Amino acid sequence: MTTTIYVFSGTGNSLWAARSLAAKLPCARVESVVRASCGSPRVDSDSVGIVFPVHMWGLPPRVVELASRLEVPAGAYLFAVAVNAGQVARTLVQLRELLEERSLKLAAGESLVMPSSYIPWGGPGPKRKQEARFEQAREKLDALSARVARHEPGQIEVGPLWQRLAFTAAYKATYPHLGRMDRRFWTDERCNRCGACARVCPAANVVLDSGKPHWQGRCEQCFACLQWCPRQAVQYGKKTPRYPRYHHPEVRVGDIVDLAGGGERASEAKA
Repeated sequence: MTTTIYVFSGTGNSLWAARSLAAKLPCARVESVVRASCGSPRVDSDSVGIVFPVHMWGLPPRVVELASRLEVPAGAYLFAVAVNAGQVARTLVQLRELLEERSLKLAAGESLVMPSSYIPWGGPGPKRKQEARFEQAREKLDALSARVARHEPGQIEVGPLWQRLAFTAAYKATYPHLGRMDRRFWTDERCNRCGACARVCPAANVVLDSGKPHWQGRCEQCFACLQWCPRQAVQYGKKTPRYPRYHHPEVRVGDIVDLAGGGERASEAKA
């Protein structure tokens, strides 16, 4: 029995969840959604999972692309984990429908509530609340890993009806303009031109001009550039200078750089 778990993660919540699942399953490995989307995403595992954050109340573009191209063996058990801050809406149904268009069946879709990394609406909340969410997430991942090991079908989790109506409409209206929403990013006087923002970006959307970051209009709204800036110099709009930064405490910046392929881009730039 083998398992491949594809993960898309900007601030580490989804990577932590994918690693937690892999640790509980025999012969499991974690692969980058970004790397898979750059090639031919073909996998031979018995179980295949996709772990990702909910972006703007739906699937991130990279996950849409993966679901549209993923090739798995006949009869493979497919599962997904949608990491969110309490607003999963219809995201997992959206994924199920994308897979069904290619005659693939999503056997289980779990909503995993974690501390919020969407900083335009504020910080992740007090430490006490974060720890409570971590503990609840561990329990849910334990249960999911047991179902995956048994290839047991599960439910496709959704948010309440008002979320599915209002947020799905908002997602459809926002999705075509997602890339250009990076116009609100800026850097303050603390920026030391270290380039961390460019290396963690999964869309290769941040380029450095004389060391200063510039956003290129293909943003995925993961906020990795802002959350991982070591000097908290990256801002979005007017409110973020007063909000605390967040990334999962068990994930390091190098992990996100590796998922995004940022280390490879940096090496190519120097060559």
